[in-house]
Amino acid sequence: MSADPLHRAGAPQRSTTSQPPSGSGASAIEVRRSTRRRRTVSAYREGDRTVVLIPARMSEAEEQRWVTVMLDKLAAQESKRVLGDDELTERATRLSAQYFDGRARPTSVRWVTNQNTRWGSCTPAEGSIRLSHRLQGMPEYVIDYVLLHELAHLLVPGHGPRFWRLLDAYPRTERARGYLEGVVAADRLPHSPPTRGE
Repeated sequence: MSADPLHRAGAPQRSTTSQPPSGSGASAIEVRRSTRRRRTVSAYREGDRTVVLIPARMSEAEEQRWVTVMLDKLAAQESKRVLGDDELTERATRLSAQYFDGRARPTSVRWVTNQNTRWGSCTPAEGSIRLSHRLQGMPEYVIDYVLLHELAHLLVPGHGPRFWRLLDAYPRTERARGYLEGVVAADRLPHSPPTRGE
C-alpha cells in the first residue's frame, strides 16, 4: 500500500484550482476528484474559495459543466437569504468601487414593495436607489446587475450609449438581462387550464 496520503482509498485523486467565472462571488474554485464518488457532485464555500467535489472518472468537459451548475446553485441558495437594506447599501458601495471606481455614491439603497412594473429605480438628485422586493430570492448576479443599473443612473441619466458602456464593465450583464426577461415572459404565459376535478 502506498504511503502517499493522496492515493489512499477515498482521498481526492486530483485537485485543481482555477479562477471562477466573473460575478460568481468567489475568488477561486477548487475541484476535488474522488475515486469514492460515483455519481454525486457537491459544492460548498470555504472562505473565499468554492470547493466542488466530483467523481474522478468525469471528463474535463463534464467537470466544466458541473462547476458552472454548482456555482449557480450555490448563488441561488445564498440569494434566498434576504439582504437587509444596510447589506444592500454595502453591496452597492462594493459594486460601485469594483465597476465604477467608486464614483456612484448612493445615499440610500432599500427594498420596496410598490414596484411591480420595474426591477429598480433611482432618484439621482437624492442619490436614492430602490429595488423591487420581487428580486428577493433571485441569483446574486441578477441583484448585482440591477444594483449596477441603478448605480449607473447616478452617473448617467437615461439609457444612451454612455450608460450601456458603463454596464459593459459587468461581465454578467447579458446573462442577468436574459434571466429577468425570462421571468417577465413566464409571468405573461397563460395559466394552464384546470384539470378535470378542479
